[in-house]
Amino acid sequence: MKSVKLAFYARLALILHALILTLLLMHFGKTVIIPLFFALLISFALLPVCRQLERWGLHRGLSAAISVMLFVILIGSFIDVLSHQVVNFTHNLPELQKRFSESLVDVRQWLLNTYHIDYQQQTDYLRKSTSGLQSTAMSSLGATFIGVAEVFILTIFFLIFTFFMLYHRRLFKRFVTALFPQEEMPKVEEVLASARKMINRYIIGLLTEMFILILLLVSTLAILGIKYALLISVMAALLNVIPYLGIYTAMTISMFITFANGEPSQAMTVGIVFIVAHFLDANVILPRVVGGNVKLNPLITIIAVLTGKLVWGIPGMFLFIPLAAIIRIISEKVDSLQPWAILMGEEK
Repeated sequence: MKSVKLAFYARLALILHALILTLLLMHFGKTVIIPLFFALLISFALLPVCRQLERWGLHRGLSAAISVMLFVILIGSFIDVLSHQVVNFTHNLPELQKRFSESLVDVRQWLLNTYHIDYQQQTDYLRKSTSGLQSTAMSSLGATFIGVAEVFILTIFFLIFTFFMLYHRRLFKRFVTALFPQEEMPKVEEVLASARKMINRYIIGLLTEMFILILLLVSTLAILGIKYALLISVMAALLNVIPYLGIYTAMTISMFITFANGEPSQAMTVGIVFIVAHFLDANVILPRVVGGNVKLNPLITIIAVLTGKLVWGIPGMFLFIPLAAIIRIISEKVDSLQPWAILMGEEK
């Protein structure tokens, strides 16, 4: 069949239509696609472990199950460390409540002296402001419970998907190779191998980013004399896996911890340190360390993070970076898509 060469504007219109339809499909199908993509990433990372277990003589299904269990134990250890941090923080709650009470008295006295608002007027205003908080809190509690239950269910499906991807990996590989003619097999094999190596590098990049952030925070906080500097830094690095939102959550918790064990000025100092660390992480560490491992230039890395937030929310900010890297790898092997690979790649 003779191929038809379309004009540039026609090709551009078709590409835009295909891109929009793909993003819409990814958005409305995110309940299924997000756990599947997470499972794909983790299965690539666990593949060396699964292969090693098979070389030791274990059945493929048992090797896949043990690999998934090792991953669960690793994640459970991080959660256990974080839970111990929360328990240690609760021991300081009485002191924190006492400090807040003292601060509230100072604020009320300042309002009385500055604006001549007596205590009764302040109490009435607070009562009116908080009258609708109870119903709002109940609805937020219900939404939080539903969200936690949804995350739990999706986590179960994610682990099941990971197991089956490890167990049926040869079947999936035969399916992918069967989609292409025999003369394209070398390119297909090269793309699959490059994608696997890239995902492993991406995971290593995330761990490297966490290590750099811990060093940056613990050294700065220790120099400033902040208590629990190491504890705060490790917690920040763990929560920073959630791009942008995680660092501010860690900042809030860290400011509470510092306020309960120090002075208000120290809590403000911790907040400033976290803001500066977030700026460095988002604009220097993340694009160069994580983006460098997946061979994306910093501009494309940031665009991928923002597009992921738009399509998949918080998980998309994490998942769209390896997705963009996979697209770059495929573009390198397809002649008509090589200009996109140049645009997405690093400048030589």
